[in-house]
Amino acid sequence: MRTPITRRARLLAGGALGAIGLMAFAGAAAAQTTPQDPEATEVDEVIVTGIRASVEASISAKASNTSIVEVITAEDIGKLPDVSIAESLARLPGVTSQRLDGRSQLISIRGLGPDFTTALLNGRELVTTGDNRGVEFDQFPSELLGSVVVYKTPDARLIGQGLAGTVDMRTLRPLAYGRQAIAANYRHEWNDIGALNSGTTDSGDRFTLSYIDQFADNTIGVALGYAHMSSPYQSERFNAWGYPTYSDGNLLTGGVKPYVMSSELQRDGYMGVLEWRPNDRFHTTFDAFYSEFENTQVLRGIEFPLAWGGSAEATPGACAAGGNVQSPVCRPGPSLRPGYTVEDGLIVAGTWDHIKGVVRNDLNKRDSNITALGWNTEFVANDEWTFDLDLNYSKVERNDIILETNAGTGRNINGALDTLGFELTDDGVTRFSSQLDYADPNLIRITSAQGWGGDVIPGGQVGYMNTPVVTDEIKGVRLSATRTAYDAPFRSVEFGVNLQERQKDFVNDQYYLGVPGGGDLFVPASLLLAPTDLGYLGISEVLSYDALGVVNSGALDLVRNPNADVIAGNWAVTERVSTAYAIADIDHTLFGLPLTGNVGVQLVYTDQSSDGFSARQVGPGVSETIAVSGGDSYLEVLPSSNFILEVRDDTFVRFALARTLARTRMDDMRASRNYSFNVANNIPGAQPDVNSPWSASSGNPQLRPYIADVADISIEKYFANRRGYVSLAGFYKHLETFVYTNNQIMDFTGYPTGGVTPVINQGISSAPDNGEGGWIQGLEFAVSAPLDIFHPVLEGFGFMFSASATDSEIQPDPAQAPTALPGLSETVVNGTVYYERGGFEARMSSRYRSDFLGEVAGFGNGRTLRSVAAETVVDAQIGYAFESGPLDGLSILAQVNNVTDEPFKTFENGDERRTIDYQSYGRTFAIGINYRY
Repeated sequence: MRTPITRRARLLAGGALGAIGLMAFAGAAAAQTTPQDPEATEVDEVIVTGIRASVEASISAKASNTSIVEVITAEDIGKLPDVSIAESLARLPGVTSQRLDGRSQLISIRGLGPDFTTALLNGRELVTTGDNRGVEFDQFPSELLGSVVVYKTPDARLIGQGLAGTVDMRTLRPLAYGRQAIAANYRHEWNDIGALNSGTTDSGDRFTLSYIDQFADNTIGVALGYAHMSSPYQSERFNAWGYPTYSDGNLLTGGVKPYVMSSELQRDGYMGVLEWRPNDRFHTTFDAFYSEFENTQVLRGIEFPLAWGGSAEATPGACAAGGNVQSPVCRPGPSLRPGYTVEDGLIVAGTWDHIKGVVRNDLNKRDSNITALGWNTEFVANDEWTFDLDLNYSKVERNDIILETNAGTGRNINGALDTLGFELTDDGVTRFSSQLDYADPNLIRITSAQGWGGDVIPGGQVGYMNTPVVTDEIKGVRLSATRTAYDAPFRSVEFGVNLQERQKDFVNDQYYLGVPGGGDLFVPASLLLAPTDLGYLGISEVLSYDALGVVNSGALDLVRNPNADVIAGNWAVTERVSTAYAIADIDHTLFGLPLTGNVGVQLVYTDQSSDGFSARQVGPGVSETIAVSGGDSYLEVLPSSNFILEVRDDTFVRFALARTLARTRMDDMRASRNYSFNVANNIPGAQPDVNSPWSASSGNPQLRPYIADVADISIEKYFANRRGYVSLAGFYKHLETFVYTNNQIMDFTGYPTGGVTPVINQGISSAPDNGEGGWIQGLEFAVSAPLDIFHPVLEGFGFMFSASATDSEIQPDPAQAPTALPGLSETVVNGTVYYERGGFEARMSSRYRSDFLGEVAGFGNGRTLRSVAAETVVDAQIGYAFESGPLDGLSILAQVNNVTDEPFKTFENGDERRTIDYQSYGRTFAIGINYRY
């Protein structure tokens, strides 16, 4: 075990203690000179609702927090400002999101990707549906949340804090709410590009029911909520394999896979809170959350192997002997006709001959259930001591179906070939003209048009099905004691311990699909659907059918993938984390100025382990496997401090120092390993790092967390009775370590070799490793203001604006050049203008983020880093609330999301012409009605 109490950690702790000493000295001096105002200033209360109430509540929560935070508050019961939590979060200063299938799902805080952000529900760490720790926020109905707090600086009582930040989603507390409320909301939505696939829909509905009440003289409180969503979304997509170099030295397209996607997201969320506070000394709260989430995507299109497409022969040399002309023994490879067009080193137009297209009918389906339970009890023993017990449990179960089916004109060598004209458009999408009718069910049949997967399925596979199963479970208990302090500089001191166990399992089941007996399968008439239009790419139509129906009908064989990489894809990771903490809350004066904040420290002890399999490929469809395990334990010391100095009325200077950590990806911590033993290198004199017979790629169960030392400063000015504010913040994070893929010498003793005695037992394994670190720094500016501060005629108008500039550099491997952090957009700008008065309300919002390196789905549904193009997304909303008469409590609204139809685009090597993915989502419209009693 290692105990890394570094010099920097000691300096941070020492600096906090020194600040305490300075406060004590300055406070004693100021106590003799600062007069006390015996009467508090009274301010008339102005009651507002809707957008303005949400903005003002968020500003008030931001001002009163002892950490540097951003806050979102619901406009009303069951009504957060945006359609989803992630959309709302992406409008906050220093926060942005990455769109997935047209909707915001993952967020980045201050330039650090989703891996570095922790999500909490009512202050408790949450399980995640993905393979990693990043929370997919569309799992949580925004209508069931009262507020969301984003902590940019931690304090010692914040358990599960992230290195970038911590997102705490909070449900309403009925006793604090203090009155009865019944609310019902309904929205109908649709997409303007229509249903792009047969058997799908372009419209959906969402509705919410909420109930809050108090009983027994306001000693018992109940909050119940139910939210249903059926949300369709569409996209027209272009995907390129890549851009190899042609024989003339110019780049050209290696292959393409354009398709259209139609998806429907079904979600049912349930929330319940029960509070009991019989007196001022005892308070207990039980809260429960449950979500059923089903996302079904239908994808249909066509795949064209181009420069990277190959030939097929019945016997070696058959094509060359026949002059590369199609025959029963030869399918010639794609060839580019002379006379093509070149622009700046890229072939942008021309004609391909001998093209064998693969018609794709695919399906992605995800079913997941999340359960989160929490029970908190607070007991005030006397005027000095308060004790707190918190129990929590959360679990997720996820089942995926990732189905690909292939069709074409014939199996491998057989079948008609096409001639394709092509032209690269300004947005990097290639348009084609073809000669074949890809919608003809007599021409196009389910087959292995390219012969892919022939090592397992004779003649080639006709599809592939991946059915991973993920479970994630967290159990935790927290005990704390708080003592009220009557002597400066502290208001209170809190001590506590949090014990947590987490286990995440990944079961990797994959299957090849084949036609029984080989040959081709004409699609049964009962499973044929109307053809899919690919006109946006120049391909008129392609054959469409119910792909899952074909599999379920038994028309295809399912052959489990026996290869070593699939076996090694199974893993389980367990973490047992014990956190002890102490924190002192400050309430003092510094040179006559009010000073608040806190200083504290966490001691975090982690015991991590992983189980899995090591497997090697012996031959086609044959592998050798052994069970493996590994792990490590370590202690980290995390001091933190937050200081808030009120230099003038409602003007604050905030300063924070902290040492933070972010645990690495759980799939990177797997013990599983895909290894090989090369008998040809099993010779005397073999060296582990030169010519060893052993090699592998794997996870690393001994991987340590990311560590950063952080400094923040913020200047905040609140005005108009805290209805508006302006702030300027700066931060610097020194990354002590960063995880990267590294070649490491590994001991393979005991690994199967097929009976061969190895001359050495060491070799190179490519695995995640803790490398050197780097830094990230940035500035954030934000302003929120009601415009009636300038002139009364502008009452009801207001705006919010924020901009952040961030820079970074990491160099995990000293032998490689420094790079920017993945997920970092150097510039992020958000803006919202709104009007609300007399029941009428309107809002328009825009968010911009510059280019960044994002994580997207790659080959085999694995993760891949791609350059993502800059984007500006605009949303708008208008509504009216009846404030009197028989319709009092009723409101109506209309929304448009993605007003400008902003596409999502990735590209390679810094050249936006070399598009890898281009996705157009269209605009989503919604109309709704809300009622609150």
